[in-house]
Amino acid sequence: MKIISLLNELERIFNEGSHVPFSSRTLVNTDEGLEIIHEIMQSLPEEIKKAQWIKDERKRILLEAQKESEKILNDAETKIRAMVDENQITQSAYAEAREIRKKAEEVSKEIRRSTNEYADSILKNLQSELKELNETIEKNRKQLRG
Repeated sequence: MKIISLLNELERIFNEGSHVPFSSRTLVNTDEGLEIIHEIMQSLPEEIKKAQWIKDERKRILLEAQKESEKILNDAETKIRAMVDENQITQSAYAEAREIRKKAEEVSKEIRRSTNEYADSILKNLQSELKELNETIEKNRKQLRG
């Protein structure tokens, strides 16, 4: 992530600054530090866009899973109607239709579960990165304040 590398650069500036004897203060190149802070501020919208993309992608996957589930269910219902027309195998048709419907529902549930796990994993990673970023910014702000 660009923000992490910028924060690392900002930390380097603080670490390499001239330390004032007998205090916890450090002299740093203010222009260089402010330039990096400005770049971080410009990069934040990218991270927010990434989070929005993940949210949109999750929604798209869920809709796709729902459509697939509906298609499977419609196919099962079509097959049920066709089998009902054949009087001799009506009972067999009902049994097979129930199995198809059950399988379709299981597939649908699995797709939803997998999609939710995937989205949760992506959001968890993003949350962790943003938390780390926030902690680094807070640390650097405290250092700037002395």
